Amino acid sequence: MKDRSLRLIIICLLGLLPIAMYVHLMSGQIELSYSSYWKAIFDFNNKDTYQVLIREFRIPRMMMALVAGAGLSLAGMLMQTLFKNPLAGPYVLGINSGASLLIAVSMMTGIQLFQSNFGLIGTALIGAMGAGFLMMFVAQRLKSQISLLLVGLMFGSFTAALVSMIESKAGAESLKSFTMWSMGSLQQVTFEQLPIILTLFILSIASVFLLVKPLNVLVLGEKSASMLGIHIQRTRFLILGITALLAGLITAFCGPIAFVGMAIPNLTRMLFRTSNHAALIWGNVLIGGLFLLGIDSIIQLLEGQLSIPLNAFTSLIGAPFVVFLLMRKIK
Repeated sequence: MKDRSLRLIIICLLGLLPIAMYVHLMSGQIELSYSSYWKAIFDFNNKDTYQVLIREFRIPRMMMALVAGAGLSLAGMLMQTLFKNPLAGPYVLGINSGASLLIAVSMMTGIQLFQSNFGLIGTALIGAMGAGFLMMFVAQRLKSQISLLLVGLMFGSFTAALVSMIESKAGAESLKSFTMWSMGSLQQVTFEQLPIILTLFILSIASVFLLVKPLNVLVLGEKSASMLGIHIQRTRFLILGITALLAGLITAFCGPIAFVGMAIPNLTRMLFRTSNHAALIWGNVLIGGLFLLGIDSIIQLLEGQLSIPLNAFTSLIGAPFVVFLLMRKIK
């Protein structure tokens, strides 16, 4: 696709973003005035129920929908480029499973070291990075992309079995907390936690933009990339580090969110029809953010009649898309 067309698509997506954010903020069951939003941000009164609702629930939830959608999509794009596999993603390849396993240990074993926000992020980061390096080790020894997908799914099943064993020994309160977390939710973040989350998120995006040239060359294959002067081992490490940071950060605060990191990068490539990662980064950030803002808006609108866990909703949409990609690949 021509650069002019790509720029037009990106501008249109940027124009849709504030609309999606506005719709998300207004999708709750309680109607709130514009003045309440203004005061909640710039003149907060903790005795005003509406302002507390906006500041502690609606704004963090909206920001996390944007961060989670954009971050998981970006992580999925990095995984797909690194493994040269359109079915790769943080969830499908077990990156989220590694983070979830260590989060389960931290939440249900009573280890005090992991109870702070920084400890939770660090725990998820270690788990995600460990799973990422394991998948990279396996990918170097498997010729079939489908085999790599199966290994990722088996790793997810293995970690799920370990989590079940931990759950069987956990106390009632910690088990309840972990069960609620594992359903996936954008409501577990407070307004005070947003600055560190947004800082890490923005740093991750900036780091990916610095990798545009290596990512573009990796599409040609690692041998060609090495001949063109790309340091393959360092690039792998940076890609896995950024992926682990994004997946770990989002998993720590939102729980596991299925299929977003696999589906959105493929949709972005279908729409943009380019291998230029400068455009694909923008596309994944914007489409991923818009997607999860839309999904969570629907969840909020249906809350009065039906309570749908976020992870279940993304799975309902993502699972058929995986089948579609597999059938398309086989053909």
